[in-house]
Amino acid sequence: MRKFPNFVLLRAFEAAARLQSFALAANELCLTPSAISHQVKELEVYFGRPLFIRRNRRIEPTPEAVRLLESLSRVFDVIESACGEVSLAPSAQVLAVHSAPSFAVKWLAPRLPGFAREHAEVTLRLSTGAEPLDLNRAREIDLAISYASALDRPGVLTVPLGKEALIPMCAPALLLTGMAPEELVSHATLIDTSLSRIKWRDWFAANGLVLPDRPRPSFDRAALAIQAAVDGMGIVLESVRLAERELARGELVELGADRFERFERETHFVSCRANEVNRSALSAFRSWLLEPGQMA
Repeated sequence: MRKFPNFVLLRAFEAAARLQSFALAANELCLTPSAISHQVKELEVYFGRPLFIRRNRRIEPTPEAVRLLESLSRVFDVIESACGEVSLAPSAQVLAVHSAPSFAVKWLAPRLPGFAREHAEVTLRLSTGAEPLDLNRAREIDLAISYASALDRPGVLTVPLGKEALIPMCAPALLLTGMAPEELVSHATLIDTSLSRIKWRDWFAANGLVLPDRPRPSFDRAALAIQAAVDGMGIVLESVRLAERELARGELVELGADRFERFERETHFVSCRANEVNRSALSAFRSWLLEPGQMA
């Protein structure tokens, strides 16, 4: 059995702590202030410590209560969302998608309104994480989009989302130095993305150049590295797919497009359980994701 206090007591505490008032909590929960006070006292007995400092006409949560409130608020939000899904219209379908963070921010999120317009019956739940998921264990996830690789598991169907070019990019202002691209890439700050499949050493070797022996700023997310380049920190070696908006808006430009070798790699992969691939919501999202031209 799970070991935690009666849910009624936690609900009373959460409302009182959030509103910092027994009276307002009582009004929200359709109880009396006295009932809220008694429930909070019972919870304090359970924990063996006070949760509020009682002042004249107001209450102040203790530091322990503040931490408990933060955790409970997240849990209650999840419960509220889960209950909301159950009460959806019969035709509504919920699809839980887990994505690599930078792909979610840079590519997926800007396109989701288009998917929503085409598939109003599908309610998406999007979560992110850097590590590939084991869909045989993470049963709450319907479809996963991973970066660099996907876990090879029985019964899991994985396909790449097409090749993407990885190129050196920088803010236009950096080109105003007048240096040739070969000279600029040897003198400017080079920005690392720690998880990238192509490193600066690979790029310099492929282009017959000597990698400068100096420290380089490093980011663990492509989105952060791309933004650093937009802000003028230096040159980033990253995916055209992830930087498409910055390139389209002119915030980034490709360095030496007609001089340097381009790397192309299959970098993102979409996975789902094979026995669920024909589920209506999953099939619709997967087909939308993989449709020709979508990954260009």
